[in-house]
Amino acid sequence: MTEEEAKSMGDLFPDLGPEAPVISGIAYDRSEALATVRGVPNEPGMAAKVFTELATAGVNVDMIVQAGASVGTADISFTVPEAAVKQVQNTLLDKQDVLGYHSFDVNTNVGKVAVVGVGMKTHSGLAAKFFQALSDEDINVLMISTSEIRIAALVPLDQLNDAVKALHTAYGLDADQIEAVVYGGTGR
Repeated sequence: MTEEEAKSMGDLFPDLGPEAPVISGIAYDRSEALATVRGVPNEPGMAAKVFTELATAGVNVDMIVQAGASVGTADISFTVPEAAVKQVQNTLLDKQDVLGYHSFDVNTNVGKVAVVGVGMKTHSGLAAKFFQALSDEDINVLMISTSEIRIAALVPLDQLNDAVKALHTAYGLDADQIEAVVYGGTGR
């Protein structure tokens, strides 16, 4: 790998000066669903099995969190486009013997909100500001996903508008600035 190939997004697009905002916009998605597969055997290859079955069924998975339990099982939570909920349910029901989980549930009353901007990796405090803004509005974060150009959180759907407004205010974005609306979990 050459030195040029090894550069991160923050290296390639550094801050343009004190006037340039690091956060350039807010993206949100109302069409998310949160699925949780409970009691999956906590052993190598189980996450691969779960996501292989979903991929075979044509399900597009976005955010993923796995939490292990001390009893040898894990819970795997992930988001999918709301339109894929029936496929997820059918796949999980059909493959329960293969996957060996105890139960699953799906919550469609969630939404994703994200701040996006180039150079986020080189600026400290952006995540703190994101979560403080949501906390100040008593918005509970259900899941977190980050990259070099994005911080995203899954929140209760009835609090999504408040989350978008809180983040606009926190990052000093003008209300007339164009937002990036993401449909069906395609905002990766």
